[in-house]
Formats: sequence, structure tokens, C-alpha cells
Amino acid sequence: MGCLITLGLGSGQAMAQDDAERDAMAERLAPVGSVCLEGQECGSAMAATSGGGDAAASGGGVDGEAVYGGICMACHDTGVAGAPKRGDEAAWAERTTKGFDTLLDHALNGFNAMPARGGNPNLSDEEVHAAVAYLVEPVMEVPSSDAGASKAAPAEETASDDSAAASDEAAGEDAAATDAAGDDAAAADAGSAEVDPAVAAIDGEAVYGGICMACHEAGVAGAPVRGDAAAWEPRLAKGMDTLYDHAINGFNAMPPKGGNPSLSDDEIKAAVIYMTQ
Repeated sequence: MGCLITLGLGSGQAMAQDDAERDAMAERLAPVGSVCLEGQECGSAMAATSGGGDAAASGGGVDGEAVYGGICMACHDTGVAGAPKRGDEAAWAERTTKGFDTLLDHALNGFNAMPARGGNPNLSDEEVHAAVAYLVEPVMEVPSSDAGASKAAPAEETASDDSAAASDEAAGEDAAATDAAGDDAAAADAGSAEVDPAVAAIDGEAVYGGICMACHEAGVAGAPVRGDAAAWEPRLAKGMDTLYDHAINGFNAMPPKGGNPSLSDDEIKAAVIYMTQ
């Protein structure tokens, strides 16, 4: 009987420890804000997080800061693929001369490495407007959501943007070729090593969904899309240790640990394993 009691207590403690570890990982993966998507019943939670000034800046009652924190922050807080950081006046100087409507159009429809609606097609126009307003509020005057959310960008500005996009694309191709040459010269392990039990116990799908998916589902900045065998073939040839190193320490446009330094190395490895399955 004493053995049974001891066994029961030990099992309960192990389960509690597992729950605590999962909760800790979820907390590290949680975005700064939560996004209330169009059509969802979010009650008064969104309104409660919107201060008077912030709500006006983000366009009506939508909390632009929350949308930004859930979607845009992954690139615009880290500068992934040249994304201008929020509050960086020098990076925004040329962009703001095009006007808010053009910036909004880029966010809605995609531009260069930035996917349409930040890679989340479920966002409404109003939510994207609010996020853009919050993003550029420190560097330019933001019109109200009624003043220009539906205006088309001027034709001459669009032509200028197309020219700039072509130039950026050509530069990106040259950079990709250079990076590929560097990759081929780098030493890498062939094949995949046996997975560490500590890594195998982590929910890689959860880590991927909280951090990596923003780029690897939409192919942002040339990120290989999960499940695209052709895109992953040359990368997998370098070995898992090299892929782990790139994900942990950063590589090309990818920031270290996907822009979330609070993640452990093992959590990153679990995400890489899930991504490459």
C-alpha cells in the first residue's frame, strides 16, 4: 500500500511539473497583445485595452496596438527583411512622403517582402488600418479611419513604388545568390542526428505556431514554407545542426530565435524539427 501511495504522489508531481512547463512556454510565446478578428465575439475586452488617445490613433474602436503586437511586431520590432522599425524616423522618412494611403495599401495588398495583411488574411481592413496607424503614429500624422481608409494610392506614386519594388527585387536576388554561395562554403553536418529526449518532449508545433509561422507560412523574405520539399531540400542537406544554429543565432533576414530571445535553445530546436517534418 505504501508503494502505491508513493507511486501515485510521484505521478501527480510529474504531471504538475509538465503542466507548469507548458504554461511557462505558453507565456513566453504569448504576443504582446491579442487580436480580435472580424466576426468574433470579443465582448468588451478589446475596448478595455484601448485608451482614448490610442484608440483615436489606431482608427475608431479597433485596438491597433493589439493587432500590431499579434501580427506586425514580429518584423517591425526586429527589422526582418528591412522592415522599418516602429519609431525609427530615418527608416520611415522616405516612406512617409508617399502618404498614409499608400502605406495602408501596401499593408492590405502586400509589398516587396511584406505579405498582404501581414500574412493573416482573416484581418479586416479596419484592423489593418488600425495596426498601420499605430505603427506609423510616432513618425507621421495619421488621418482618421474615415478620412482615407478606402482611397486608392495615386497612380504616379504607385508607378514609383513599382519601380522601387523591381529594384528591391533585383537586389534581393543578388543577395540571395551571395547567401547561397556562403551557405555552400559553410561546414555542415550531413544527415539528421538523434533527437535529444529533452527536445522531443517539447511541443514544437506550439512554438512554431507562436513565432515561426508568421514568416514560414507566407514565405516572408524568402523564408522556406513548411512542407515545400523543393525549398527545404538544399537546406536539409546541410544537416539539422546547421539549421538549429541558424534558428538560434539568426541567419540572413531571420532574427535569432525568431525575434523572441526568451525562448530556450531546446524550444527552438523543437520548432525546427516540426517545421522540417
